[in-house]
Amino acid sequence: MRMFNQALMGTAVVVSMTTGAAMAQEFNLAFTPPLESHYGDGGAAFAQTIADLSDGSITINLRPAGALGGERDVIEGLQIGTVDLAISSTGPIGNFVPEVYALDFPFLFNSYDAAHAVLDGPIGQGLLDRFQDHDLVGLAWGENGFRNITNSIRPINEPADLEGLKLRTMENAVHIAAFEAAGASPTPMSWTEVLTSLAQGTIDGQENPIPVLVANNMWEIQDHVTLTQHVYSPAVVVMSGSRWDGLTEEQQGWFVEAAQAAAAATRATVAENEANGVALLRENGMQVIEEVDTAGFATAVQPAYDQFAEQMGVADLIEQIRAAQ
Repeated sequence: MRMFNQALMGTAVVVSMTTGAAMAQEFNLAFTPPLESHYGDGGAAFAQTIADLSDGSITINLRPAGALGGERDVIEGLQIGTVDLAISSTGPIGNFVPEVYALDFPFLFNSYDAAHAVLDGPIGQGLLDRFQDHDLVGLAWGENGFRNITNSIRPINEPADLEGLKLRTMENAVHIAAFEAAGASPTPMSWTEVLTSLAQGTIDGQENPIPVLVANNMWEIQDHVTLTQHVYSPAVVVMSGSRWDGLTEEQQGWFVEAAQAAAAATRATVAENEANGVALLRENGMQVIEEVDTAGFATAVQPAYDQFAEQMGVADLIEQIRAAQ
């Protein structure tokens, strides 16, 4: 009997250890900026929050700097389950969740506070809910910031200065149409190719928020930055639908909470970079143009609204966003 009890206890220990091992899970979280960036800070906040909530049973492995591909590649990976989680700009997501295109129209948001109020409210949640129709789960809205133009050819003060400039844009039809209307020669390109293309002179410039310019030492390959703030660029924390479905209801709650922590971290870093980044760009030799013909740019890109708002079925949503500010 004593031997039977000892054997039974040993079996219980093995079963307990096996169960614990089965509960341990790992997820990858992909993003294209370097680890030292607002996305990196968001990823770290996500990983720490999940570790705390799960008592260490869930590990988030960060995959920065395009380790799992460009943003479009990553979104496709989420859909088929080869990527678990991502922090992405909205630029390529409209190709998968068309309603998100509404956020990419130029000069739509008045301020950071206005953008946060819209995205953290019913409109933003309604957009996140749409992700599930496309094998994706939208968890929370983070931030990139208002986008600005850099280039290595000349200062840009007004739309006429864009004439003929080869500017990298995201793989986003609205952005491409807006820059074409303003006179530039937009070149859609994955971010993983941009820095090399700028250094080689394949393209003249690009457009991104201040945090992206700072994180990538843009002063090393570009001379001029113009604070056009032409598009507010949110980020989204998004998960593979198949990986989400494999979670318990409690675990799903953890992932939402972790995504909200990640979103808050990206916003905090963006705010810090916005406060200090322009001075840093100047200190490193970039010419910063702050006096911009904003009204002229808004007029120049209006054809993008005329072409796509109705075509993409987002005209009503755009009006809701404007009314909510």
